[in-house]
Amino acid sequence: MAKHSDIDIARVHDEASGADRARLLVDRIWARGISKTGLGHDAWLKDIAPTTELRKWFDHDPDKWGEFRNRYLHELADNADAVDRCLAWCRAGPVTLLFAAKDREHNQAVVLRDYLKQRLKGDTT
Repeated sequence: MAKHSDIDIARVHDEASGADRARLLVDRIWARGISKTGLGHDAWLKDIAPTTELRKWFDHDPDKWGEFRNRYLHELADNADAVDRCLAWCRAGPVTLLFAAKDREHNQAVVLRDYLKQRLKGDTT
């Protein structure tokens, strides 16, 4: 079983950290300038990403970060199927959540990583 700390995040442009980690793209739209074969990802979980409406509203504005985080957490709570698919990857072994945003501190992968770690803490298996 994966440890709770085995969820990392990385930009799609970062070099892969190791072959033993599942690499999951968690953006709703494909990253510009990245080929689908060149990313070296294991799965594209676009259904786990923020809705188009929320993504466009946020527009990577750090001033909207707190509200974006709250809204995305509500979306995740209402998105059990996508969350369960992502949790299955996390339970199977180390995972890196991939995102395209330039801002490493204010993006959905940060929120998703924290949410998944919290959910995994509840696992008793």
